[in-house]
Amino acid sequence: MPATATITNISCYQFAALSGLKDLRQRLLDLCKERGLKGTILLSTEGINMFIAGLREDVDALVAELRGVSGLEGLKPKYSESAEQPFRRMLVRIKKEIIAFGVEGIEPAKYTSPRLEPKILKQWLDEGRPVILYDTRNDYEVKLGTFKGAVVAGIDSFRDFPNAVAKLPPEMKQAQIVSFCTGGIRCEKAAPFMEREGFEHVWQLEGGILKYFEECGSAHYDGELFVFDQRVGVDPGLHETASSQCFACQTPLTAEEQADARYVEHVSCPYCFKTTEEQQREQIEKRHAAIRAASTPLPGSLPYAHQRPLHVPAACDHKTLLDTLCHVMPHIGAETWLAASEEGRLADKDGLRVTADRVVRAGEHYLHLTPAQREPDVNADIRVLFEDEAILVINKPAPLPVHVGGRFNRNTLQFIIDIVWHPLRPRTVHRLDANTTGVMVLCKTRHFARQVQPQFERGEVEKVYLARVKGHPPQDEFICDAPVSAEAGKLGGRSVDEAGLEARTEFRVLQRDADGTALIEARPITGRTNQIRIHLWHLGFPILGDAAYLADGEIGETQTLAVGDPPLCLHAWRIAFTHPLTKERVMFEAERPAWAHANSHANS
Repeated sequence: MPATATITNISCYQFAALSGLKDLRQRLLDLCKERGLKGTILLSTEGINMFIAGLREDVDALVAELRGVSGLEGLKPKYSESAEQPFRRMLVRIKKEIIAFGVEGIEPAKYTSPRLEPKILKQWLDEGRPVILYDTRNDYEVKLGTFKGAVVAGIDSFRDFPNAVAKLPPEMKQAQIVSFCTGGIRCEKAAPFMEREGFEHVWQLEGGILKYFEECGSAHYDGELFVFDQRVGVDPGLHETASSQCFACQTPLTAEEQADARYVEHVSCPYCFKTTEEQQREQIEKRHAAIRAASTPLPGSLPYAHQRPLHVPAACDHKTLLDTLCHVMPHIGAETWLAASEEGRLADKDGLRVTADRVVRAGEHYLHLTPAQREPDVNADIRVLFEDEAILVINKPAPLPVHVGGRFNRNTLQFIIDIVWHPLRPRTVHRLDANTTGVMVLCKTRHFARQVQPQFERGEVEKVYLARVKGHPPQDEFICDAPVSAEAGKLGGRSVDEAGLEARTEFRVLQRDADGTALIEARPITGRTNQIRIHLWHLGFPILGDAAYLADGEIGETQTLAVGDPPLCLHAWRIAFTHPLTKERVMFEAERPAWAHANSHANS
């Protein structure tokens, strides 16, 4: 096709009872491709609707072919011209309706409302005849222009039209109404529907706005007309305008709107542009929906058999498997492992059963097999506070273990995170106890984790916790530097041990309450396991809800609370560190839980 050729554009529709659609589709597709035509033809048992462009003689050949089809003899295309081909490809599709409406009993091939010729409408408007012009098009089409004083349906889709009609004022049912659309096809269904709903005097504009432009020009019309091809808009002379269409949201844009700083070709426009904060909020809501889907039901709520891997450390080389298990998991008694051995629930990496007296070598791998089991319920209401390409910051609920351990394998934070962020596997760079709530940082890749995790090890991360304790500390500010045991004891917990690891926590009393409790701010300078809980327990101010570190220096029998238990009143409130990508200091805060809010009866 010569580059200087004038392109003829036609749009037309015809309601008619058509049959043999598959054969007709192939015949039309072959003809259009042979002739170099582009556009869309929709075929249905109720008729045809099409937008086609090409050289005039080729377009005429298609029209002649269609007029030879039974029921389409009276096809009346509307013509316009453009300098370039407005369509990218040629499609012929078979659809249930040529204009989707979804209302039973509206059949334009059998009945349509009275038609009003464009010149007659212009005459009525010139005379000031009391008539209501009703625009049945979608809002994005109306945006480019409509008749002066027209009532707009206010819809995003033609399927919404019945709801729009239901909202019209009752007095309109006796008014003189002229419905209109782009080329008339919607009004073939819209006008009869309005009649069925009790509107007494409804006409449909013959040929729509396109035919009105052709016969009457711009009289009584403001703006231009949205068309469904690459031209986007045409003026009342049916010439292409400077309007464009947003690639992202499909909104038609005037030349002025295209000059807006928010318009970025193929990215955004003034109508869909979102600030970074807005984009972040939308992304977070999508994540929350995905978290709900991944945790409903809870992953560990259905019974399943599980294989827990065991790596033999160098310290256990040439020891028995029983000694190795007791070394790696000292909080589990030897009798438990002996029972597992007798039940055949210890195996090598290939799944072959082994006994507890087997001599192992450093680096070998074994499996602890557990029968089908259902994990205890957890609170999976994980809330995303921030996310970018490098880090993920969440507000962890409780009770919820972070990693695999004890009775929990699938009902863990890491398991749920892996499902939601697949194929990424965000890595935790620090951890919180199962019963502790609050802010927690994960990194999207190993590369970023290597930049954030050392900050914790070097003490460069500022962490602030809130705790509600039993008793009233006498000092407003105090420090505990009691060393914490390096080895796990009963139920995997730690305790104060003079031969243990150096530990330091700074405390500040925020309020002393009349119920005998106090709200404490805790800043752990070191990062030992259970450090804040141990230090407050050691000082005689155990944290409310702590089932492990009890009053009077006692150790409890429970490590992970059950859903519904009184909460552990320990909350990771704030965290600050250097962002691995921007290298700037960032701070994140998790909303205070109910127990950490100021009480009206506070007595400081």
